[in-house]
Amino acid sequence: MAEVYSPPLQVVGFVATKRGDHDRGPEVRMRADEAAIRMISNGELVRIEGPRRQEFAILRVDDALPRGAVVVRDVAGVAPSEVVRVRKVETEPPPPRAPAR
Repeated sequence: MAEVYSPPLQVVGFVATKRGDHDRGPEVRMRADEAAIRMISNGELVRIEGPRRQEFAILRVDDALPRGAVVVRDVAGVAPSEVVRVRKVETEPPPPRAPAR
């Protein structure tokens, strides 16, 4: 798997939801230009890599955020002021391997 350029981002906000909330589940918000650097777009599945763990989330574009910043919702193991990386999840299966001789 090829490594994709993914500069670090600072968590500037954390949203925790509770049962019964209309919008729930792991989500990360970032600016459109930050998403473009990582070749991801609004609504795509991404992997958030924090200092303690990794988790999958849906990306939402929010140009009101400052450059280099993200807001996360319902992502365990991430707290405000920490540095994370957000990477695109490859959903295509790998190409078939040649049989061993």
